[in-house]
Amino acid sequence: MIRKILQSGDPVLRKKSKPVTKFDKKIINLIQDLKDTLATQKDPEGVGLAAPQLGKNLRVFVCSYKKFNRVVINPEIIEISKSPHSAKASRGKKEIMEGCLSLPNYYGPLKRSQKIKIKYLNGDGKEVIEVFTNFEAQIILHEIDHLEGILFMDRVFEQKESLYKLTGKDWEEVELV
Repeated sequence: MIRKILQSGDPVLRKKSKPVTKFDKKIINLIQDLKDTLATQKDPEGVGLAAPQLGKNLRVFVCSYKKFNRVVINPEIIEISKSPHSAKASRGKKEIMEGCLSLPNYYGPLKRSQKIKIKYLNGDGKEVIEVFTNFEAQIILHEIDHLEGILFMDRVFEQKESLYKLTGKDWEEVELV
C-alpha cells in the first residue's frame, strides 16, 4: 500500500529505530508498503526509503535505483572506508546532490565513504554480507542514517556544506541561521 512519507519536522524521524526481532506478516507488509511508496515517488524521484519515514521505528529500508534493488533489515556496518568521496565529484560526471523524500526538493553535496560492508537480513529473512561502493554505498549510508534518527541535512551542516532548494530547474542556496 502507498503510504504518506513523514516530513523532516516529524519527531518520529529523530528516534533511533528498533531491530526487527520477528520476521512476520507485519514486516512483510511493511516491506511491501516501502516498495510501493518508493515506486510512486517521481517528483522528486527517490532511490531509498526507510521504515521511520512511514512512521515505523524499525530497522528496515528498501533501495531501488536502476538495477540496484535491496531490502535491508537490521543492517550492521562491518567495515567502512575512511576515504570519503564528494557527491559533487562522483564519477566525474554531472553533480550528484544528496536529497531526501522527507525534505523534498532540498539537496546538499555530501562526502560519504566510497565503500561499506554490511551484514543484514534480506526480504526473505536470510542473512547477507555485502559490499557496496560509490553511489550504492551513499544510498545505504543515507538509509542507515534514517534508522539512527539522522537526516541528510544534519550531515550537510556537520560538513559545513550548503543546502540548496531546487525550484523547477533553478538551484537556490538556502540561508541557514
